[in-house]
Amino acid sequence: MASRGSFIRSAAQATSSAYRRLPIRWRLAGGSALLTLVILLGFAAIVGVLTTRQLRSDFNREVAEAATELQRTVRPREVLDAQGFVKGYDFTPLAKGSPDIDAYAAGQKSAVIRLVTADGHLIDETEDTPYLPPPARGDTQEFNGYRIESRPIELRGVRGGFFWVQYARKISDVEANANRVRVFLGLGVLGGAALALLAGVVTATRAMAPITRLTEAASKIARTRDPSLRIPHPESNDEVSELAVTLESMLQALGEARGETEAALARQREFVADASHELRTPLTSVLANLELLEMELEGEPREAAASALRSSRRMRRLVADLLLLARADAGRVAAHAPLDLSEVVTEAAGELEPVAGDHHISVDAPPGAEIEGARDELHRLTLNLLENALRHTDPGTAVEATVERRNGEVVLSVEDDGPGIPVELREKVFERFFRGAGDRSGSSGLGLSIVRAVAGSHSGTVSLEEPLDGRGARFVVRFPTRS
Repeated sequence: MASRGSFIRSAAQATSSAYRRLPIRWRLAGGSALLTLVILLGFAAIVGVLTTRQLRSDFNREVAEAATELQRTVRPREVLDAQGFVKGYDFTPLAKGSPDIDAYAAGQKSAVIRLVTADGHLIDETEDTPYLPPPARGDTQEFNGYRIESRPIELRGVRGGFFWVQYARKISDVEANANRVRVFLGLGVLGGAALALLAGVVTATRAMAPITRLTEAASKIARTRDPSLRIPHPESNDEVSELAVTLESMLQALGEARGETEAALARQREFVADASHELRTPLTSVLANLELLEMELEGEPREAAASALRSSRRMRRLVADLLLLARADAGRVAAHAPLDLSEVVTEAAGELEPVAGDHHISVDAPPGAEIEGARDELHRLTLNLLENALRHTDPGTAVEATVERRNGEVVLSVEDDGPGIPVELREKVFERFFRGAGDRSGSSGLGLSIVRAVAGSHSGTVSLEEPLDGRGARFVVRFPTRS
């Protein structure tokens, strides 16, 4: 019993969930059609009952009237004696003026007529008349699918003498008419519900049209991120119009807030760029003094100066990275000049060779890869890609840098023999301050974000692609060739 209850609840929940997933216009139209169906069913039930009763009443009345008419018109032929008195009756044929019962029955649908004596003996009957029970005075019967009306006809001159006329019709006639009425009512109910559904869909679609236009406008705003786009206003002054006004006010407020935020961010980027630039001068002075102290001091003071010098150099590099990113955010583009990217890559690889340890750095960069760019920024891009490969691979493995011209582009690829980068992290590696689990040198996490920023400022792209021959990570930077 509990299992049956759980099944019913699950079915009800599934039905409710499916109903909620339907579009609003179909829910409105379906509700309207369902209400119309219930109303029409009630109306059809009432009309069906009343019509069926009326049909049966009319049928019974017609049978009774036909029997009464026969009682009035059917007369046997009188047999007279020599003096002209009635001495008897002859029922075959009937008297002149009496209706022919066969012709009379033929004019009535599925009617049969019997003439019987008072004691129930058959006098005459129509063709194919089934057995009918003996009549009684004022008798109305239903037998073997027939409704039977019996009427007595008195015999003139015969005391207490009479005979019976029995008129019967099939009850199936009226039931067939009642069934046709039910069919027509059922078709009317279904047709009315279908029309109500269609009208509901049309009405709901027209009613939802302003909301649809609002949705399309909101989707366009979300796609373009332009809050200044106009929200369509319905012609009528209703709830949808109020919603449109509210959305427009909200977008206007969001646009103003966005403008204020962008202005604040722009001021912040300008400040970071300026501050980073201003930090370079004192850092250069500090580095020069520390280098002089390291040369002059001995013992532990010299080691302290060397440690401070290493930290200052790291700070200078971090400031340089922040300055580059700040300039990119602020839209400050360094001056571009024609250069050979192969030379830049070769110089960067040579700079890292002394600190590569047991790693093997190989460069395949034939001359002729000319692009328009800022040499220092492209040098930093190449250094970051190579350092990233050295940082995340084991000693003794190879790092390979390749420059080639392909399909109207200059393509720089850096590939290593490390463990690679998981699929779920391939987009995150270009985010600022993101550091992978295999980082062996405690980097700042700005290297690859600088690569993307430099590539973007040179109208290029950077992507992490599938490695060749099952190797580790493979970063590919594409630049447009010099026009």
